[in-house]
Amino acid sequence: MVLQTIPARIRWSVDLMDVQPGDHVLEIGCGPGYGAELICSRLETGKLFAIDRSESGVDRTKRRCAKYLEAGRLTVRQIDLATLRVPVKRLHKVYAFNVNLFWVRDCSDEVALLHERVLPGGAVYIFFEATRPDQVAEIVEKTSAALSSAGFRVSVVQRKVPACVGIIGRR
Repeated sequence: MVLQTIPARIRWSVDLMDVQPGDHVLEIGCGPGYGAELICSRLETGKLFAIDRSESGVDRTKRRCAKYLEAGRLTVRQIDLATLRVPVKRLHKVYAFNVNLFWVRDCSDEVALLHERVLPGGAVYIFFEATRPDQVAEIVEKTSAALSSAGFRVSVVQRKVPACVGIIGRR
C-alpha cells in the first residue's frame, strides 16, 4: 500500500500544537489519518484517541496508522463528539482540521465537554483550510465565540501558504 504524502497544511497545524511525547490527544474528524500519523509519530508514552462520524474516515485512519494501533498509541472510533462518552478524561490537547461543527451550528454542549476533559494548561486547536477567503471572518468569529463562552482563552493564527486559520482555546 502506498501512503499519500501528508499535506503541508496538516504538517503546519500539527507542528503548531507542539505535541509532547507524553501527551494525551483527542482528534476530532480523523478523516484520512494525516493528522493522526503525525501526532502518533511524536508520542512515546502518550496516546491519541481519534474519532470520526464517517466509517470510511475511521477505516482510512486505521489503515494509514496500523503500526500505531498495534503499538497501543492510537485508538480510533466511529462516533461524533456529541456522543463521546468514553474514558478520555485527561486530555492535554484536542485537534480538529476542517470540522465544520464549530461554526455551522450551536456546539455549546460539545465545547463544554472539551472544557471538562482538557487539563488546565491544555488547549483545543481548531484549524480550517481557508479555501473561501470570504468565510474566514465568520469561521473565526463563531468558533472563537463558542470556545470563549465555554471558558477557553482564545487566540487566532493564520498562515498564507497554504491558506489556513487556526483558532486556539487554552484552558
